[in-house]
Amino acid sequence: MSDLLLLINSISGSSTPDELDVLVQADAVEQTVKELGHVTRRASFGLNLEPVAEILENRTPDLVFNLVETVGGKGSLIHLCPSLLDAFGIPFTGSGTYALVATTDKILAKQILEDHGIPTPDWVLPDGSRVPSTDKKYILKPIWEDGSAGISDESVIEGKDLDIIRLSQDGLLKDAFLEEYIEGREFNLSLLSGTHGPEVMPAAEMLYVDYPAGKPKILNYASKWDESSFEYHKTVRTFDLSPGDHALVEMMSEICLQCWKIFEMNGYIRVDFRVDDQNRPWVLEVNANPCLSPDAGFVAACQQGGLDYTEMVRRILSSAS
Repeated sequence: MSDLLLLINSISGSSTPDELDVLVQADAVEQTVKELGHVTRRASFGLNLEPVAEILENRTPDLVFNLVETVGGKGSLIHLCPSLLDAFGIPFTGSGTYALVATTDKILAKQILEDHGIPTPDWVLPDGSRVPSTDKKYILKPIWEDGSAGISDESVIEGKDLDIIRLSQDGLLKDAFLEEYIEGREFNLSLLSGTHGPEVMPAAEMLYVDYPAGKPKILNYASKWDESSFEYHKTVRTFDLSPGDHALVEMMSEICLQCWKIFEMNGYIRVDFRVDDQNRPWVLEVNANPCLSPDAGFVAACQQGGLDYTEMVRRILSSAS
């Protein structure tokens, strides 16, 4: 029996639905680790590191389950949690400092992908070093935040209509960037640590059902968090792929394994793809420590791969370092 500390991001009265979701994750994980025989505690990780540091020093846990998704409401600071745990020499679940720094900064992640020859959609920088093409579409995305925060239909912009100077002056590129919008299918592939390295779970395709002509087929904030929205009910996950998709899935699986190695991942990750009309996969994002809510895509992929929630959590715990 081991003493396990669950760390979550601090929650306030102004927390948004995507931030509050960490409580759902924590409840599910805590119940499961108790069933696996662990004694559990829970603490919040915020900008003031002293309370957590005091716990780690005076009531040192055997293991930490890291569920921290923001620090002080900022996704850019989540690497502070594994950094602090490393300083105390305490093993923890999921990916470490480098992986979180390299994947949370989406521009840095894209540069790393490009440097390793992994296809990722082109992007635009406000300094003029990468300029938009007038014959392409672009999507305005936050650099740091996950969970489709800040993304709406208005985020998709025609290249011919882009005014980088105006966007910069309006402050819209302060913590955001423009990524080429790939028309086509969308897939999520989940990877979980196993005895012989990372195991790729069955591929999920996101279907945009009954979307009217001209409406961008994107996973926006509403599709994930607004239960009253059209997008929430008409964005559907399926694992029912055709035999003709086998080669594509194999290609994406190999790319995922490369991402795991390049970004020094551990525990569990999810890689998001768009596939163009030439059947070429493009990596949109590499997500370390994806959501573990019972209805989350990562959990669904594990279940599709024959793993129930308990076995999934057990494998995450076993991979802690």
